[in-house]
Amino acid sequence: MNISIVGGSGFIGTELLKNLEEFECLNIDKKNSDSYSKITVIGDVRDKEFLSKNLKSSQIVVLLAAEHRDDVNPSSLYYDVNVQGTQNVLDAMTKNNIKKIIFTSSVAVYGENEGKPDESFPLNPLNHYGKSKMEAEKKIGNWQKEDPNNRSVTIIRPTVIFGEKNRGNIYNLFNQINSGKFIMIGDGKNKKSIAYVKNIVAFIKDRIKNSTHGYSIYNYTDGPDFQVKELVDITNKTLQITPYITSNIPYWLGMLGGFSFDMLTKLTQKSMPISSIRVQKFCAKTQFDSSEAKKIFSAPYNLKEAVINTLTSEFLSPNSDN
Repeated sequence: MNISIVGGSGFIGTELLKNLEEFECLNIDKKNSDSYSKITVIGDVRDKEFLSKNLKSSQIVVLLAAEHRDDVNPSSLYYDVNVQGTQNVLDAMTKNNIKKIIFTSSVAVYGENEGKPDESFPLNPLNHYGKSKMEAEKKIGNWQKEDPNNRSVTIIRPTVIFGEKNRGNIYNLFNQINSGKFIMIGDGKNKKSIAYVKNIVAFIKDRIKNSTHGYSIYNYTDGPDFQVKELVDITNKTLQITPYITSNIPYWLGMLGGFSFDMLTKLTQKSMPISSIRVQKFCAKTQFDSSEAKKIFSAPYNLKEAVINTLTSEFLSPNSDN
């Protein structure tokens, strides 16, 4: 089976390629892969002709490529890459008679929520990233409807992903605790849905092997969801931080500090480690229902095990950078 990973040089793509070594894989990315340079071709999803040429031998496309940072400028790049780039991939697939695509979207398509959205929840994205992912999903849905009896679409909406070698929000939390500089804002009882990279990669591989024609959407989280204070406690115990970090400040005071850093950012034009938006996100409850995925897939790692594995690799291993 020939599989093309579009956007495979990053964190998720590298882990995915590691797990697909039994297949003939091609990585298409605008950056080279540190681990899989021999099977990587350099190119941009905005270049339709390039895609058409390099997808010729593919049977399945896994589309990971996206602009996803919250500071992309200009904002039109979200739509150029995430929406038009997706359409370019679909056009190249049509030209090469490729019938199957697996697309990583995001729970950002739901926007802020007070509940626990499942896949039927109304989409109401609040930022350009979420809006562009929603538009990309529509493009893929329209493509599948053109030949519904033969084309296969799997859309995966993962929550925040963490794991070894990732430098995202979960790592930043672990690193702050490890440094001794972490202070809990709020009571820490808010729950967060998160996902371990090795589990979501295993789910993608499962869908490569087992999905048939049709249109499927899955939220992806690893559970059970932890309260933030539970996640902090696991980190303290794993890293053997004594005394355990238990101090906290009220939410209102954290927001006041966030607004102060917002002003500094405006005055200095430099990004600050704290902002009001980051405080809001940290204290918000963000949970998602992934029961549909769990009906067809059993994750190889439970969430506590995944957190401990990541902490051990990043902070306790002789080869760690910390």
